[in-house]
Amino acid sequence: MCEAVLVDLVHGCCPSCTGASLLEESASDPHVFLLCGRSHRDRSGFSGPDLSSFSSVHVLDSGSTAECLYRFKQTVDRLDLSSVRVLTSPHGRDVLRVYQGQLFTAVYTFDYKVKSVDNLTCPSCRGSAHTDSPGEGVVEEVSRFLQQLPALKGEVTVLKSTLIPDCFGHGFSTRTGGVSYIPTLSSLNLFSSRSRRDPGAVVQENRRRLGLRAGFHHQLLRLVKVNHASDVWVLGKDEPESYDAMLTNQTGVVLAAPGADCMPILFADPVSKVIGVAHAGWRGTLMGVATATVEAMVTEFGCRLSDIVVAVGPSVGSCCFTLDKDHAMEFSRIHPDCVLDPESVTPHVNIRLANRVLLQKGGVLPEHIHDDTVTERPGVTPCTSCHPEAFFSHRRDGTNFGTQVGFLWIKGTGDQARPPAGETV
Repeated sequence: MCEAVLVDLVHGCCPSCTGASLLEESASDPHVFLLCGRSHRDRSGFSGPDLSSFSSVHVLDSGSTAECLYRFKQTVDRLDLSSVRVLTSPHGRDVLRVYQGQLFTAVYTFDYKVKSVDNLTCPSCRGSAHTDSPGEGVVEEVSRFLQQLPALKGEVTVLKSTLIPDCFGHGFSTRTGGVSYIPTLSSLNLFSSRSRRDPGAVVQENRRRLGLRAGFHHQLLRLVKVNHASDVWVLGKDEPESYDAMLTNQTGVVLAAPGADCMPILFADPVSKVIGVAHAGWRGTLMGVATATVEAMVTEFGCRLSDIVVAVGPSVGSCCFTLDKDHAMEFSRIHPDCVLDPESVTPHVNIRLANRVLLQKGGVLPEHIHDDTVTERPGVTPCTSCHPEAFFSHRRDGTNFGTQVGFLWIKGTGDQARPPAGETV
């Protein structure tokens, strides 16, 4: 299997100490990367006869280790590699593991080959001593580097519903204006997982840029822990392991629901000052997550159904969404119009209409629901699959897909969700 080999020249190794190990341990011709950084290259160079046997040698000599490893990841992704062998010192392993946690996910496997100081032959390597804490300042260094990257695919753009009053801050993100570079995740991907290639630090930078555009601090953002069911968490109570909706009457917290075909739904009561968000895929729709959210607003906070307004965000339309016939027929029981072609083997299903019908049956006024049936307001519910330039889509892009969110907060005195003064993109 083709792999990448990262030779760490920054933290106590050099080609003369590592080249033999490369030749001994490589079963095939790997892609070799020399992590030297600009200062190391200027000081001692990096060439060595032991590296001449390899057909692919890349020099990582950018200004900071964060930038070097970010460029390394870009090349690894372009080559579609996921296995990385690292030749380093004990100190280098400790530091590089911190960078790994910031810039990589569990998709990548790292195998650290550590040479003890006693086994190093180069006097400069044997004489290296490190007293600083492993990874000291790494998180700050990575964050500073990512903040300097240019936005991809244009500016950060936010859709807003005119149905939600100004006493709330809210919006639905699109895919533009972030720094994620992998095509299906580019550019404002807002979720990182073990199974995708976008790391946590990149997603945090995307969230920071969204917050600056929308008017909240990214550290206040709380994302539902999706379970594709109908559990509702009320902030202040014990948090369950997973849930698809959450509610609060607190200022200073930004609730968010993800979506990449599934619906991010925002709920607001301007009279009681209560908010909620829900993630509604087809399973959650059938299980009644939207009505469960409304019911919790009534039972937990005393909201009146006539005061609640609901905005449905970007999601897959019936034009692009199909299910197997058995599951599709479950939607026909909600309303016959939810299934466009019931005679098909895989009928087209309108999950947005299903949520509207269920919400209205649950007592929400029809005019208090903003979805794709509403024409007198600017739209906030376009089809994610039909608009690749503006939205992520699981159905269109496959398993390594990006995520947009719907977000909502209660404005307080001085608006506690406002970003710190002086912070810029």
